[in-house]
Amino acid sequence: MNERNVINGTLASYLAWAADMVSPIRWFLLAALALVLADLKFGIDAARYRGEVIRKSRAVRRSINKVIDYICWILVATSFGQAFGTPFGIPVLPAIVLLVVYGCEINSCFNNYFEAHGSRVRINIFKWFKSKNDIIVPDEPTGKQQSDEEPPTDTTH
Repeated sequence: MNERNVINGTLASYLAWAADMVSPIRWFLLAALALVLADLKFGIDAARYRGEVIRKSRAVRRSINKVIDYICWILVATSFGQAFGTPFGIPVLPAIVLLVVYGCEINSCFNNYFEAHGSRVRINIFKWFKSKNDIIVPDEPTGKQQSDEEPPTDTTH
């Protein structure tokens, strides 16, 4: 009976520590879940527009992998906040790290949305932070036109 009390007490102390760590970042976890679900929906719409076969098992597996990746990134950002942000007086360090990570997912959501609606527009929100350039750029054609290029000359005789 004494051994069970030790195990329960140890588990309770670790869970209390984990709850204290997760409590300030619960909104980041909710934002990650919302971004993954939005990217899943817009990705499926874009794949349908391209005429691809939608495999539910692959979509679910990739979405679960993204959720796990985001949990890891949130823990890394929180650790950076504890290790560097608090001692150096940078309380927004975890938010900056997660803004970069979430920015990639936001770009993916926007690009899938526009592709699903037949638009050849590419979004990059990082351009908005870097400078005041336009964040919406028309997509480049994938292949070069042959008429614009000169045929290669044969220099070997």
